Amino acid sequence: MRPPCEPHNRLAKRFRRDMVHPMPATAHQRAEAELTAYGLTFPEAALGKGWATLRALDVRKKTFVLFGAKGQPLDALTIVMKLPISAEMAEELPFVRPARGWYKQHNWVTAHFGPDDDILAEMETLKGWLKQSYVAIAPKKLGQVV
Repeated sequence: MRPPCEPHNRLAKRFRRDMVHPMPATAHQRAEAELTAYGLTFPEAALGKGWATLRALDVRKKTFVLFGAKGQPLDALTIVMKLPISAEMAEELPFVRPARGWYKQHNWVTAHFGPDDDILAEMETLKGWLKQSYVAIAPKKLGQVV
């Protein structure tokens, strides 16, 4: 059995290789690239279709994270994840927007980092949330492997 953080598929390996050069221009782009590469290390994770300006990561065709927002500049990043364990705590953080309606009811959290926010300082938190979101969305057997 492989360690849980090792890329499982060719897509993840190719994505990690392609992300080495060139380096994304802004800290927000680097953070998205790093989070995407990390998310692709999970079993059966793949780049999803997303919608319009959104980029997604899926597990078995179910989205566990969305990146981006309509009209978002390169020096900003919006991330949407399902956090069944820490959604309530996450909403206390200054970069998390209040959830409403369906999103709040189903524990989806929207983190927004503007041009003046230090997204790289929050990478460990975001990676933990990404893992929590994957486990919440993935089939039980896959979630147990991570």
